[in-house]
Amino acid sequence: MAYAISDDCIACGACAAECPCEAISEGDGKYVIDADACSECGACADVCPVDAPKQA
Repeated sequence: MAYAISDDCIACGACAAECPCEAISEGDGKYVIDADACSECGACADVCPVDAPKQA
């Protein structure tokens, strides 16, 4: 299942910089993941300081 970013996101951008699929973009107050583009690699979850990306 694709990853989704929870409301715990602090909008630091670490996840977007790490995403090899460029599936993460800045949303309204937090980053969002395009589920269709997500390869489920987990790179975003590995770098997030607040563990906001979770498998949906």
